[in-house]
Amino acid sequence: MKASRITAVGLVAGAALWIASGHFLPHESHESRAAIQPPATAEKLFRVAVQDSNIVQHRRKLVLSGRTEAERKLTLAARTGGVLTELRVRRGSRVEKGDVIAVLSDEAREAQVAQARALLEQRKIELEAKRRLIELNAVPRLELSNLEAQHKAAVAALAIAEAERDRGVITAPWKGMITELTSEVGGAAFSFMGKEFGQMVALDPMLAVAEVSERRWQGMKVGQPAEIRLISGPTAQGKIRFVSPSASPTTRTYRIEIEIPNADGAIPDGITCEVTIPLDPMPATRIPRSALTYSSAGLIGVRAVNLQGIVEFMPITIVEDEQAHMWVGGIADGARVIVQGQDFVRDGQRVEPVAATAPLTAQR
Repeated sequence: MKASRITAVGLVAGAALWIASGHFLPHESHESRAAIQPPATAEKLFRVAVQDSNIVQHRRKLVLSGRTEAERKLTLAARTGGVLTELRVRRGSRVEKGDVIAVLSDEAREAQVAQARALLEQRKIELEAKRRLIELNAVPRLELSNLEAQHKAAVAALAIAEAERDRGVITAPWKGMITELTSEVGGAAFSFMGKEFGQMVALDPMLAVAEVSERRWQGMKVGQPAEIRLISGPTAQGKIRFVSPSASPTTRTYRIEIEIPNADGAIPDGITCEVTIPLDPMPATRIPRSALTYSSAGLIGVRAVNLQGIVEFMPITIVEDEQAHMWVGGIADGARVIVQGQDFVRDGQRVEPVAATAPLTAQR
């Protein structure tokens, strides 16, 4: 029992000494530890490349797919009977207005003209003779009206005979090119009446035809300039001459026609082409396509850095789409748009902006 008491007394005394040492012996405080620790380094900001926006009046371009189309096409056909005796053109021949294309056999048409001319001469002589007798009061004046009517009928008969004769000579109604011939000399042995024997087209001017959507129809105006690029490479300038007021029932698009000068016939009929039409200018900013991003709400736009170095999201509207850049609206003039690193920062984050031309080394 004596030994256990001594052990207990020793434990109590040791505990008392340990507690007292905290008050009387020197020790390291929190303040002293903080004083001797090295100062913490400043937090490194994420570096992004920015580009200053510049709002300008940008003239948009509407690009449409179309085709060329001859202004006029005509099926050549005879309006009278007879055998084809002359064919003065061949496929691919260029003709001027009034050039003779084909000649049909006479079929007594010249004789009919001669007969009508002789009858007219007879009526004219009779009318003049009766008029002298009427002036002498030798013949009643009532016969004058009858003779004048007969004279006019003879004039009409001659005109009909000459028109029938002229139908035997088929001429070009306007300048163009013969694209098809389906008959030969001597064909249609009995009658050529109403028979088609060829086709011709007018190549100057040429038309470029395209279809425009309902949204773009309002911006199309007659007289508006347009550029035509053929699939084969050449380009030409033209003007809109027709905008359809009614839409196609199947595609709900509107037909537009651009008139192109084609005096040398270099632009063929029916070739695929690209039609570029400049639209009214509007304020827009040109940015790289890669700068576009999406907000947490799913809106398309760009991220910019404000004067305090804070990231902000700006929704945009697309004005025109180019191959590597885009023209957009909705960005304030002079805004610092993030063009590199925009997908690695969030709205409200403080960043370090650098010019887009400077080397970019993103770091945290």
